[in-house]
Amino acid sequence: MTASKQQIEPPRLGEPYLLTPGPLTTSYEVKEAMLRDWGSWDDDFRGMTRELRAGLLALLGEGSDEFDCVPMQGSGTFAVEAMLASFVPRDGKALVLANGAYGLRSAQTLAYLNRAHVVLDKGDYLPPRGDEVAQILADDPDITHVIAIHCETSSGILNPVEEISEATYAAGRKLLVDSMSAFGAVDLKPSEIRYEAMVSSANKCIEGVPGFGFVIARKDELEAAKGNSHSLSLDVHAQWAHMNKTGQWRFTPPTHVVAAFIVALRAHAIEGGVAGRGGRYARNRDVMVQGMRELGFETLLDSRWLSPIIVTFFCPADEKFVFDTFYGLMKDKGFIIYPGKLTVVDSFRVGCIGQMDEHVMQQVVTAAKESLEEMGVANAAPPARALEERAKLAA
Repeated sequence: MTASKQQIEPPRLGEPYLLTPGPLTTSYEVKEAMLRDWGSWDDDFRGMTRELRAGLLALLGEGSDEFDCVPMQGSGTFAVEAMLASFVPRDGKALVLANGAYGLRSAQTLAYLNRAHVVLDKGDYLPPRGDEVAQILADDPDITHVIAIHCETSSGILNPVEEISEATYAAGRKLLVDSMSAFGAVDLKPSEIRYEAMVSSANKCIEGVPGFGFVIARKDELEAAKGNSHSLSLDVHAQWAHMNKTGQWRFTPPTHVVAAFIVALRAHAIEGGVAGRGGRYARNRDVMVQGMRELGFETLLDSRWLSPIIVTFFCPADEKFVFDTFYGLMKDKGFIIYPGKLTVVDSFRVGCIGQMDEHVMQQVVTAAKESLEEMGVANAAPPARALEERAKLAA
């Protein structure tokens, strides 16, 4: 029996699978790790913090010695704000690459921070490309940083960060990556993709629970970040310096969440690291997408842009299809799906991450088939308008 099969077990006590981009379905062992209390100042917990930081750095592969890991209390958005405020200097200017809600949220964060910025908004369908980035940087020499979303979960697009990085550094600028939903399942090796810092969260592809995010940044960038932050609690440099000096978090850490994360991080290594975890998620996606397409559903994206994290489907045109009813029927069958975030057409999303394998995803397809039948929906095909919008991607 493989390590991944040992880890994949059905939820207990009728709990549904969370087909979302995090929070997600976690293992029993991760849940059980939260049953013990820890002292945040105690040597045992400081040892857990050291293991957490070292384990995350190890996921970078070659070149990780140039980086350090700084966990930050709070949700993923807290950690994104901490990264932006700490590494975009107050006199800097950022180019935000947006193709969904999370790129736009970074732009909104920069506005709150009073950081100069411009936005390349590609809408819901299209990835930002390297040649576009190169042209914008050539036209605006004041831009110091580029902000890229690794996987835009509002659509499911896996953005081409490698070509974005190449364009950024060819122009002598710096790249910050929001890898919230991809890190741990999709490679972000500094030996292959240059960036100054990236950010992710405990409750994503490592399969922990919500409670902290983490910034992984080059050590020289961490040194240079001193004094940049607008915030006492979100100051990445101050957190880093304090941890390196004392081994402790500056303010009360989410001790139970850290304990759960250590268990999740060890399971991630047993499964085969980034390659193993990403491989399972890709199989989840492929089985689910094939089955849903056989039912008549259409994906928002062409197959080449589908991430192994989450997939967006158009809602059927059939007037008997009501998303809230479909959602409720899927939940009754043990699966919580995710509403869509598209602005032009109705959609919904199905996550591929968490404690699930391809056999669970086959059950998801069966549940969708049964739900359509119960609603009296004979055809899951989307409205013509949706297909017209999707054609823009192919163009």
